[in-house]
Amino acid sequence: MTAAISTWAKRKILTVGSALLDVLLPPQCLGCRRLVDRPGQLCPDCWGRIRFIAPPFCACCGLPFGRDEGVGTLCPSCIAEPPLFERARSVFVYDEHSRDLVLSFKHADRTERSVPYGRWLARAAIDLTTDCDLVVPVPLHRWRLWRRRYNQSALLALAVARETGRPAAVDLLIRPRATPTQGGLGREARRRNVAGAIALRPGRAVTGLRVLLIDDVFTTGATVTACARVLLQAGAARVDVLTLARVVRDDDRSI
Repeated sequence: MTAAISTWAKRKILTVGSALLDVLLPPQCLGCRRLVDRPGQLCPDCWGRIRFIAPPFCACCGLPFGRDEGVGTLCPSCIAEPPLFERARSVFVYDEHSRDLVLSFKHADRTERSVPYGRWLARAAIDLTTDCDLVVPVPLHRWRLWRRRYNQSALLALAVARETGRPAAVDLLIRPRATPTQGGLGREARRRNVAGAIALRPGRAVTGLRVLLIDDVFTTGATVTACARVLLQAGAARVDVLTLARVVRDDDRSI
């Protein structure tokens, strides 16, 4: 009885505290800062501008198609050069309307956004999150982590793990070699830039595990491919990829 009362009291305190916080700091839209009903929401206008990715898309890399090509259809890139990862999925297209959602989280200390983003990620790829043994983020080099103070991909991985009940290993992969930023580099330059830059932390094992790799943006797939290569060489059974955003170029078959 005492334990039940204590639990009720804690819930009541949290409810009252949340209500007071909403009065002092009303929840704002993640996009335009307009007032919304609950924290971690988009207002209707911002929601309508975001290009959320849904079928039809490439069965492998998740590239959105302009028309339904049938179940299991692959995009030309995946046919020509099958990725090392099994499947990749993303929540929304990275464009002028969604860019601030990513950059404010990545560079402007808006780390609280990992909570709603974790919900979006979990909902966008239920087939991936229910079919994995371990959630792992793309790593940052220690100097970049020191400058930024947090790894945005690790925060997303922890949020996905909380949403799905899957275990996370945020320190499984390391980046022993510092690399220039991938921004502005083409596909081949990105591949060369991250070649040999990712490693498995010494003493760790992934043999037989189905790994879900988390990152913020899928651009060419060079970084997640480098991570997948390390995990597969270490004995992982499969690597899937889940990102918040996906770059879709004009020459891609997009939505």
